[in-house]
Amino acid sequence: MDFYGMLVHMHSGLRWVILLLLIYAIINAARSISSGKYLKKDKMVNLFTMISLHVQLLIGLALYFINARGRVDFSEGWMSNAMSRFYGLEHIALMIVAIAIITIGRSRAEKKLEGTRNKHRAILMSYTIGLILILLSIPWPFWRWASFGAGLG
Repeated sequence: MDFYGMLVHMHSGLRWVILLLLIYAIINAARSISSGKYLKKDKMVNLFTMISLHVQLLIGLALYFINARGRVDFSEGWMSNAMSRFYGLEHIALMIVAIAIITIGRSRAEKKLEGTRNKHRAILMSYTIGLILILLSIPWPFWRWASFGAGLG
């Protein structure tokens, strides 16, 4: 397996870990709002989730710039090709926005907000919005580009 193929498999596999971490962090924040406590466990879950997202982003950016298989052809008319538009613009833009929302939400929760309920609410809101954007921008095999995208995201 070449380096590009290894990165694709890492990026695709880490997706499942990140989705589980995000779901766990969201459920943890929702359950903890009423407790009135922001424990070290909460902080670590939120931090580990965010770090995992940043690692995933770095792998994705490496894939984007290596582009060894020419998945995105930026020649004239590339926006009219669904695959090129998705991988060249939609996927990367939505993922960066989602990770930025999650990062900003965690930062606000940790540094700026007073009261533990507000910290959990900030995590709950930002991580949920981020999860929705991530789910929308994953190249699921059942979407319109299924004929070439299955298992390659």
